[in-house]
Amino acid sequence: MSPERWSQPNLEYLAQRHVLTYLEDAVTQLLENKEEVEQGSVARFFSEYFTSVCRGTHVLFREFDFVRVTPHNRASFLRIFWKSFRTIAKNGDLLTAKEYQALLQMLCPDFPMDLTQRAARIVLMDDAMDCLMSFSDFIYAFQIQFFFSEFLDSAFSVYQDLLTGKNSNTVIVPTSRSATSRQRQPSSDSSCPEGVEAPQLFQCLETMCDKYKHSFPSLALIGEILSSAPRVTFYGFLMALAKHPGISRQIGALPDKADLLVDEVLDKELDKM
Repeated sequence: MSPERWSQPNLEYLAQRHVLTYLEDAVTQLLENKEEVEQGSVARFFSEYFTSVCRGTHVLFREFDFVRVTPHNRASFLRIFWKSFRTIAKNGDLLTAKEYQALLQMLCPDFPMDLTQRAARIVLMDDAMDCLMSFSDFIYAFQIQFFFSEFLDSAFSVYQDLLTGKNSNTVIVPTSRSATSRQRQPSSDSSCPEGVEAPQLFQCLETMCDKYKHSFPSLALIGEILSSAPRVTFYGFLMALAKHPGISRQIGALPDKADLLVDEVLDKELDKM
């Protein structure tokens, strides 16, 4: 197809689906493994690469920068983590944040500890990294922290502005992991236990999301959470997001909590074994 036939809707579709990101990665992988790719099998290599992208297995054992680069990659990683270690929940085992970090690094060797710690704080309400957590509690907290990490950083900055009397509608976009504003622990809410006015927080988040470039929970879901009480703390907001079944349905990686242990295909394979 000639360049002039690439209409704006086509270009928007390619950008929305991150096609160029995957195409560039496929070429990079081909060049890095060209000695292993048999002559004349380049087409097969690309076919297998994009098949793995569709199946969500392309993020397995890849570097963190690639795992987080697109929403599809993040959802794929969440699904793999759930399916790989759901037996922990099935057995009723409780693990510490450091042990969950070890599991995450089995799938992504350079997975950062700070994301695991943030997820643990949603469950534990403090920095007690040696406290035990169930798999179900951890994975739903981890889901929002991993998939919506940029949004949560920006939302926390908005919350802090409201807490200190500012009404900021400025979108705050983190530029790197080292530069991201750290979401404070729930203890920061203890000095102001009443939190902020929920309608005002929603209004600010709605304005922020209007032109937001990163993934964020649907405004309908945020509105539902923030309409349940007149005031809210940031920790309360995080807890409500982690527990809301609509989050899993929006992301499409994890099942509802009632079905967390269900994987009929895998169960059949295990029964055969």
